[in-house]
Amino acid sequence: MSISTAPVVFQARGLVKRYGGVTALDGTDFDLRAGEILAIIGDNGAGKSSLIKALSGALVPDEGSLHLDGQQLRMKSPIDARRHGIETVYQDLAVAPAMTIAENLFLGRELLRPGLLGKYLRLIDKKRMLAEAAAHMQDLKIGIRSMNQPVGTLSGGQRQGVAVARSTAFARHVVILDEPTAALGVKEGNMVLDMIRRVRERGLPVILISHNMPHVFEIADRIHIQRLGKRVAVVNPRQISMSDTVAVMTGAKEPSELAELAHA
Repeated sequence: MSISTAPVVFQARGLVKRYGGVTALDGTDFDLRAGEILAIIGDNGAGKSSLIKALSGALVPDEGSLHLDGQQLRMKSPIDARRHGIETVYQDLAVAPAMTIAENLFLGRELLRPGLLGKYLRLIDKKRMLAEAAAHMQDLKIGIRSMNQPVGTLSGGQRQGVAVARSTAFARHVVILDEPTAALGVKEGNMVLDMIRRVRERGLPVILISHNMPHVFEIADRIHIQRLGKRVAVVNPRQISMSDTVAVMTGAKEPSELAELAHA
């Protein structure tokens, strides 16, 4: 099944968010298809951050609706999003440097020992956490030898790998990645792009927010262009040039000027 015919699994319609006299989202729509990497791009003030916050449960829109697998969602916090299998990796990663890789992967969701020790004494099952952490990291081909290694000793790309592994370990429906290659060198940036591809290979659709247009065009199946609080176009990166995409994003060109948009 091609991406163009894949079913929509995560959808927003008519999202509106106002901050006093400023309208950040002005009736924006959004569609994520099964098995795709969808990039969201937009200039400063386009409403990109507000859209991501709405999709991740960090913001409650004033108007509009969200739907996951055809069912309407009512999320009031990121915890609600997690309950629905939507996991987000923010740009600051939110990892604990002094804690081990295994502890970071299960932070806030620690595995308890079986039987009475876990049920009543709440003892953590460190052995199982180490084994499962190693399996998740191996699945994403992140080359770290010991899950007991403190995250603070890792490189930037490896820390990003820990954050991505944590999200995919618990995501059932969607993974949202906010600027995952920011501040990384070429080698580590490519490593993270490979990880994102492996997440998709596992069957999880990915929402990618990035200012790095070469990375967007390398990895995205479709590109959602946000401008002035609205979705102005969804384009196919294999049927449109990077310069034309940027022109639509900045308003230098209207979407109607580009025939390629009809194929996205």
